[in-house]
Amino acid sequence: MVRSELRTATETVRGRTTRALGRARYAAIGGAVGGAVGGLFSRNAASTGAGLGALVGAIVGETRSDVDSLVDEVFESVAGDDGADDGSE
Repeated sequence: MVRSELRTATETVRGRTTRALGRARYAAIGGAVGGAVGGLFSRNAASTGAGLGALVGAIVGETRSDVDSLVDEVFESVAGDDGADDGSE
């Protein structure tokens, strides 16, 4: 019982960490792209572009991680069926 609770807690921490790192990765990429585009205009635009790019990147990272977890759940439920429906009702 204690072992299963520990495993569940470990999976929860791992999931949260994975999602946070996903958001951070997309935020960093968005910030870099926004800063580069804004830098074509001026220093102030580079700073603003980096901030907006990071915000958009974090939103995309959150959305993507939610979609990935939903897809994983669907695959698990489909795999759980394992073809038990043999056509006889």
